[in-house]
Amino acid sequence: MSRQPIEVAFERRGQGDPLVLLHGIGHRWQAWEPVLDLLAARHDVIALDLPGFGRSPLLPEGRGYEMPSAVAACAEVFEDMGLDRPHVAGNSLGGVLSLELASRGLVRSATALAPAGFWTRWDRVWALAVLRMIRQSGRLPLGSAVLRWKYPRMAAASLLYGRPSRMTAETMLGDLVAMVGAPAFDLVAAAGRNYVYASPPPTVPATVGWGTRDRILWPRQARRAAEALPRARHVWLDRCGHVPMVDDPDQVAALILATCDAASPAAA
Repeated sequence: MSRQPIEVAFERRGQGDPLVLLHGIGHRWQAWEPVLDLLAARHDVIALDLPGFGRSPLLPEGRGYEMPSAVAACAEVFEDMGLDRPHVAGNSLGGVLSLELASRGLVRSATALAPAGFWTRWDRVWALAVLRMIRQSGRLPLGSAVLRWKYPRMAAASLLYGRPSRMTAETMLGDLVAMVGAPAFDLVAAAGRNYVYASPPPTVPATVGWGTRDRILWPRQARRAAEALPRARHVWLDRCGHVPMVDDPDQVAALILATCDAASPAAA
């Protein structure tokens, strides 16, 4: 019996070895906009809206959002797009998806920016509570309008970004609308209630980057990631928050490109 294809919205730019970008819970492919052209200068870059986020519909009926199902869904999307073991980079939820894909040998390299799954129970409760608070604010009568004012916008952005002044009102409003409207948000949160990363360490090149100003997944979780992934490269992203692509596009792009380069035949 043929499977039902998984529909995803995406942005594709550049030429070269394929590189897939995976965003965090509640976000959309535009999270990668600050680094897209830097990466597309050397790669065929595909930034996805994960199923149930951005403009992508939910997974087909009967498909769940538990990690094994989410990884299988990503692998199916790669296959349907004709991508044979692409490089992958992800942030938060997308970060741990990248590591899980790498653990299964489904990608050539993985760059994980503040990946979920290296938390304690209370770390996870905190992260989802803050994200739910942000999501709920978008449903309030004046929630979106407040973001047009500089200082309330800076305060809100400081939860996600280490350099909140770099986030524009237009982008923040678009992100908030996407978060409020994401039908998979609660499904993913529920599916990951007891999840912690416990897969075998990847044998392909892998890098974990953590912002020193991350207020969603606190930097102490980087130590647990280093213990669980001793063969990976672990890097601090100076003055970056949970979504570091906005804070320091050059640093983030360089990190991803270096990880991709480590998987090239010349680096072997």
